[in-house]
Amino acid sequence: MSQICQITGKCVVGGNNVSHSKRRTKRKFYPNLFVKKFFLPSSNEWITLKVSAAGIRTINKAGIETALLKAIEKGYVQ
Repeated sequence: MSQICQITGKCVVGGNNVSHSKRRTKRKFYPNLFVKKFFLPSSNEWITLKVSAAGIRTINKAGIETALLKAIEKGYVQ
């Protein structure tokens, strides 16, 4: 499974390690992902999502229903 948050769309980005001598080597920055189960009261079922820490905060603030609708609209979740 890919390293993409299903709520915010955060994914792996590339960058550089910069040493003391300013020598640059390629590296990757990974999102802070968790596999969590959420309860959908409207359909009375549990769903499993791979979400980042920011995605969990979004769900806590907006609610699972609203966050899921926006993620489907943006194409992050099927």
